Amino acid sequence: MAQLPFDNEIRTLRFLAAEMTQGDLGDRVGVTRQTIAAIEQGKYSPSLEVAFRIARVFDKPLEDVFRWRDD
Repeated sequence: MAQLPFDNEIRTLRFLAAEMTQGDLGDRVGVTRQTIAAIEQGKYSPSLEVAFRIARVFDKPLEDVFRWRDD
């Protein structure tokens, strides 16, 4: 499987948010814990809506959560 062209800071942001679990984030965003895990690991590309919802949970701009890689 090809690697996604962007990285994310979800795991770090969860840790900084009182060690929020993947399940807690999934519940707040409206996806499963498995989806959050796959996004964190770079195995799944979230929809634009889910990406914005994740950023909103952490009160961060999208660019602080997801970063395009300039390979």
